[in-house]
Amino acid sequence: MCSFATMVEHKALRGRKQVAALCWRMKKGTREVLLITSRETRRWVIPKGWPMEDLKDFNAAKTEAFEEAGVKGRVSRTPLGRFSYDKIKRQGATRVAVTVYSLEIDDLLKSWPERLERRRQWFSCAEAADRVHETGLKAIILSLL
Repeated sequence: MCSFATMVEHKALRGRKQVAALCWRMKKGTREVLLITSRETRRWVIPKGWPMEDLKDFNAAKTEAFEEAGVKGRVSRTPLGRFSYDKIKRQGATRVAVTVYSLEIDDLLKSWPERLERRRQWFSCAEAADRVHETGLKAIILSLL
């Protein structure tokens, strides 16, 4: 779960928050995590985006997973955890707090909105944690073990 310092930072960044889906499946008794590439830097990330006015945060995370990774599944209403990162923009970096929800994948689509802009790939939890850059996200991924 989150440390006190992480919760304090998350509250301080209330106006700059995103929601994310940690997409996973069980294959041959092992949990695998689906990572996607970011559009600009091509780094391995999880689907995330800004909250949506008409949706609860967990459903917004599920929508981001469909749009960015082409997946459908069952989303948890309770967050797995939170992490923060520096979003780089032309005006400079902005610290963003991200709430992560678990999404157990039922369907991997062949066609989805951002399929031409991103790659997606399955990894073991340990390998996925090694591929992402954010320390807090690494910890959340490893918590699935």
